[in-house]
Amino acid sequence: MIMYTPVIGLEIHLQLNTKSKMFCSCPNESEALPNTNICPVCMGHPGVLPVINKEAVLKTIKTALALDCRIADFSKFDRKNYFYPDLPKGYQISQYDKPLAENGFLQLAEEKIRIRRVHLEEDSGKLIHPSDKDYSLVDYNRVGTPLLELVTEPDIKSAGQAKDFCREIQLIARYLDISEANMEKGEMRCEVNISLTQNSKLKTQNLLGTKVEIKNLNSFQAVEKSIEYEIQRQAKLLEKGQSVVQETRGWDEEKNQTFFQRGKEEAHDYRYFPEPDLPPLVFNKDSPINIEGIRKSLLELPRAKRERFQREYGFNSKEVRILTDAKELADYVEKVISELRTWIYSLEGVEGTEEEIWQKNKKRLIKLVANWLINRLLALVHEKGIKFKEIKITPEDFAEFITFFHQGRISSRLGRVLLGKMFTAGRDPSRIMDEESLEQVSDEEELIDIVEKVIKNNPDVVQDYKKGKVNVLKFLIGQVMKETGGRANPPMVEELLKKKLVGSS
Repeated sequence: MIMYTPVIGLEIHLQLNTKSKMFCSCPNESEALPNTNICPVCMGHPGVLPVINKEAVLKTIKTALALDCRIADFSKFDRKNYFYPDLPKGYQISQYDKPLAENGFLQLAEEKIRIRRVHLEEDSGKLIHPSDKDYSLVDYNRVGTPLLELVTEPDIKSAGQAKDFCREIQLIARYLDISEANMEKGEMRCEVNISLTQNSKLKTQNLLGTKVEIKNLNSFQAVEKSIEYEIQRQAKLLEKGQSVVQETRGWDEEKNQTFFQRGKEEAHDYRYFPEPDLPPLVFNKDSPINIEGIRKSLLELPRAKRERFQREYGFNSKEVRILTDAKELADYVEKVISELRTWIYSLEGVEGTEEEIWQKNKKRLIKLVANWLINRLLALVHEKGIKFKEIKITPEDFAEFITFFHQGRISSRLGRVLLGKMFTAGRDPSRIMDEESLEQVSDEEELIDIVEKVIKNNPDVVQDYKKGKVNVLKFLIGQVMKETGGRANPPMVEELLKKKLVGSS
């Protein structure tokens, strides 16, 4: 059986979150009522002149620098000519032979995926196909939306790696605040270029197979599944001695297969020529845009943050992936940890420097943060269907909540009740505990009375325990917890029960 190696490249489009469109002053809001955010400029009426959106240029440069691209000293806009109903001008203003940035890379696990180019263009409109009609409608609101296009080299080796690359680009876009990059809303769209090469040819002649493009993939799953399908489809053709045809294909989510759309266009089909109404972009010492200033202003990116969270705080790899999956969540975690350091240092009876006390307690506190933030707080966020940045619990209050466990003031059961009340009311945990008497009962004398009562009321269970059925101890603990409304200190209850059961008749 002939073995094939997939050779995969990606083209990713990101809608930039500028206030206005790329070449006109229309609001950049494609979700408005159809055809309300349009004007003579974005509709390409005769005699109008486009003007470059500076903010879009800055956001594209920021992204390119985050991907270690070289910013071109000279770049220009071009007209990409083709006819389609959602393109009112009959051409798209894009960049062809002089893109804004080139030759970057994205480190993905152990692999370095090279970035061929990053350039800036305008988006087209959106066609709507009513299911029960024999016609289509077009919404031009999206026309002229600033669109960043990123093109990789064919360095990607598998469907899973392609999906991981797309996820990382989405995360970078959100960290940089250039785009929300929601694929389901079309703010991020992916296209795959894939061919198969015989392993023997790859080793000896480095020959690439015939490339097929899969267009307009709108989910990470679609990226992964379409590549997996296309690898199998092309392999079957080659094994039968047939040729793979260079073409553009789409992805059918219901059938889980690609389908033919059209023959692949080449650059000459678009009749590119320089956009006559726009000046070139020139970046030098006299340019109003300071490239080095933008580079120095870049914040910590997702990969670096993941590595630091694991190294500095001790979160495991799974926890790190979840806690850095959104910048606002990662920032929240860091504020919680900062507040925890202050809280622990301020507790009565604790001696040593802040750093000494933190290092002594860090492992347990980090474990508490990870458990309660991931398993409880994020669960509440998902359950309520809100965004994390909309929660009412401040980092200061969440840190105080964690210290209650560290001090033994609340049990896990009380913790769930308290966190739920904090989530709903947005009040600090101390106030809620005082007002609703939620603090854990750890007074030995008070607990002894309750333990003795439970033993007296359950003689059969006590006899079972004395006969060696130690599992019934859990029942007795549960009865004490019931008597105290779940506020008893469980380890203390267990210890008291064992002592009393030995001496009971």
